[in-house]
Amino acid sequence: MHIAVRTSLVLAAAIALSGCTSTQPRTQDSSPERDASMIGGIMQLEGTWVMTDENGTEMVATTYKPTAAGSAVHEVMFPGMEHEMVNLYHMDGSDLVVTHDCAAGNQPRMVASKSTTGVDGSRVYFFDFDSVSNYRADQGHYMGNLTLTINGDRLTQTWVSLDSEGNKTDPVVFEMTRR
Repeated sequence: MHIAVRTSLVLAAAIALSGCTSTQPRTQDSSPERDASMIGGIMQLEGTWVMTDENGTEMVATTYKPTAAGSAVHEVMFPGMEHEMVNLYHMDGSDLVVTHDCAAGNQPRMVASKSTTGVDGSRVYFFDFDSVSNYRADQGHYMGNLTLTINGDRLTQTWVSLDSEGNKTDPVVFEMTRR
């Protein structure tokens, strides 16, 4: 009887602890309207965007395409070049997130909790640093902020890096037009 009681207690504890580690996905508040409001503007960037380099030559700066049955947008920056990089935009609950696979070898994740409309009618997304994976001190920096300003067939990306101490660097701005 004593062994049976101990076995029952061990079994009850195992069952209780198994509830602490669920394999069920974490759900967050969102709605189809919220998703469409946030990622819908990014979906509209589908296509090829060009800019003029420092020599005055037009070059492909980035391409966007919906992926994952329309639940994400895949961006390739500087396609085919040595410093090609990839961004993946998707919803996480009610937030729009972007993961930037950087040429520096790390992958910062940035979150936009809202978008705004500029005085000129442009749509502006402000992404702020959330986390970074694969960061090593010898890389010296990682992306910390991204502002996307979409105005019809014009797109501006403003990138700000963070150094190893979390200090912001000067912004790098890409002005593009749709091809």
